Amino acid sequence: MDACLSSEQRSQHLQEAPCTPDGCSAPEGAPREEDTGGPPGGSNKIEPSLHSLQQFVPTDYESYTQEHYLFAGTKIVIQESIESYGAVVWPGATALCQYLEEHSEELNLQDAKILEIGAGPGLVSIVASILGAQVTATDLPDVLGNLQYNLLKNTLKRTAHLPEVRELVWGESLEQRFPRSSFHYDYVLASDVVYHHYFLDKLLATMAHLCQPGTVLLWANKFRFSTDYEFLDKFKQVFDTTLLAEFPEASVKIFQGILKWD
Repeated sequence: MDACLSSEQRSQHLQEAPCTPDGCSAPEGAPREEDTGGPPGGSNKIEPSLHSLQQFVPTDYESYTQEHYLFAGTKIVIQESIESYGAVVWPGATALCQYLEEHSEELNLQDAKILEIGAGPGLVSIVASILGAQVTATDLPDVLGNLQYNLLKNTLKRTAHLPEVRELVWGESLEQRFPRSSFHYDYVLASDVVYHHYFLDKLLATMAHLCQPGTVLLWANKFRFSTDYEFLDKFKQVFDTTLLAEFPEASVKIFQGILKWD
């Protein structure tokens, strides 16, 4: 897309988007809010540039494009590449952004602590940040450079909280990297993380680990294969599940999950 999308155009984009995403998760050591150096016009502080805050190098793809989106009254430019599932915005992500935008007050996103699983090029995390949330965006190591680049490009000096980027490999070292005693999120977000891959059980275990009493999981997905519905059945066994929204033209559904406690 070469122009910012209006609300009416989003549905068309959801239909036209390709249909197989990347979904695992991101790195430690990303810049934090206090590293931004404060507002311009201060004493002798030198304002940091995007380059100075960049800690992960984007993969050297040949086919990067700049795609434009419009959410929460803000123009967002995402660097994408069709060379990687994790460098493309998928239909579930666009649908979830629209849902967050339309229900931001109801969800009370201002200062909410949010973790996104499988953030990819970062559109959902950017929109959540623009809406006032404190966001941790996660994905696999090879995705992190492009993810952080997009987050900084679109949130630096534009949001109350600078998003954090962390590595998260589904099902691996969860308690070591995200100990339940230290990490609590108001929301866990996931979009198009379910498709035809071999890590669905690890994904479900990761979702469950990251949710505690009070955590709301919002999962948006384009339903493509029978395995997607099989995952949904397992998801319902672990989470009290509510269908929040549907986008029939794009086969996207958004679910709310609350972890079941014995």
